[in-house]
Amino acid sequence: MARTRWAPGAPALAGAARVVAAVALQGRSADAALAGQEVGAERSAVRAIALGTLRWYLRLAPAVESLLAHPAGVAPAIRALLIASAHQVEYSRNVPEQTVDAAVDAARMLAGERATSLVNAVLRRYVAGHEAILGRLDGDLAVRTAHPAWLIGQLRAAWGERTAAILDADNAHPPMTLRIDLSRIPRAQYQQRLSQAGIESREIQWCDTAVTLTHPMPVEQLPGFAEGLVSVQDAGAQLAANLLAPESGMRVLDACAAPGGKTGHLLERLGAGADVTALDVDPSRVERLRQNLVRLRREARVAVADVREPASFWDGRPFERILVDAPCSSTGVIRRHPDIKLLRRPGDLPALAEGQLAILTAAVRMLAPGGRLLYGTCSVLPAENEGVVARLLESQPQLAVAKMPRAEALAPGALDRSHGIQLLPGAEAGTDGFYYACLEKTTAGT
Repeated sequence: MARTRWAPGAPALAGAARVVAAVALQGRSADAALAGQEVGAERSAVRAIALGTLRWYLRLAPAVESLLAHPAGVAPAIRALLIASAHQVEYSRNVPEQTVDAAVDAARMLAGERATSLVNAVLRRYVAGHEAILGRLDGDLAVRTAHPAWLIGQLRAAWGERTAAILDADNAHPPMTLRIDLSRIPRAQYQQRLSQAGIESREIQWCDTAVTLTHPMPVEQLPGFAEGLVSVQDAGAQLAANLLAPESGMRVLDACAAPGGKTGHLLERLGAGADVTALDVDPSRVERLRQNLVRLRREARVAVADVREPASFWDGRPFERILVDAPCSSTGVIRRHPDIKLLRRPGDLPALAEGQLAILTAAVRMLAPGGRLLYGTCSVLPAENEGVVARLLESQPQLAVAKMPRAEALAPGALDRSHGIQLLPGAEAGTDGFYYACLEKTTAGT
């Protein structure tokens, strides 16, 4: 007879294990893996356990695997279940013995009865000895902070004594920050609506469109979300529209636009009659962009296109403003996407930098004389940031660095770089990690 009652938490653990296995052992993104598991009443629990496990995977996996005679011989889903269960022992308020019971039932769900004795034995040994096991392993900074050693090396080379704060920030739970459409409602008035709904928030003084919620919540519960009054967007990302500084009547290109957060902000800033073109190479992400614009009640020319192939979308008329929010290592948003720790490799960086340079070079050809181009990434690695800008300036003599506010005037703790400014996760502003550089075209060029 099929079992119909499981220990509390077992279905969520099983779902989380499937997600963790897909990311850590099959190389899928967490978003893609979660899309297949976030169903029913267990949706929020699966997400919380899976992302928490991925955040601490590089600490927990060695601890669990030290208890396995042949880790590679254990089925991927069961290995992932053991690591997810260890996460619950370490980082949840659940009673460890209850976690073990849930994990045994989760093993039945994943692999049948044959997997239960292994899961039970390993987790009981883990519960009995986890402090000593982790105490031995935590002497290695990469294990203690659950970061790949190569990334720690890159951070140390770039940021020296700031590295520890970055690592800590990567392992913290990110805030939920909103961007308010000020053309439709003042910030103070929207905060009143939040308060009336029993939602606590605080304004971000250096960003006039931003408020942060005291407690994250589903977007469906936000007043005015469905009507497009607010969007979820980190305050650091909200700097882009102001730095690009488009004015009414200008042609604007958002060259890597999906899923549309910065596109929406540009349209909110420009108002009725805005002339904005938004591109992305991924059809599914472009569909999300279209949906976001519908919710925001804004319009733009949207296309599935690669900015490196202008003939596929460009009519030959130059743009006065271009935003290049380039694909990057995403090392500035690890706290939101902990799977980056497992998916990113050091060999990815040269290819990413070449792609960023190619996108910028193509965008420059479409930039009007006197026009402004804003280059942004969510990376904290200089090779993708000021390094790419330096190479672009060397190859494009018609470009110059445009005047920007000093970093500290933009956000607390922001840093001036040789070209542009850098926000680090864990700095005073509390944002994700972002890089921005403003460039202008001094002549028509070629």
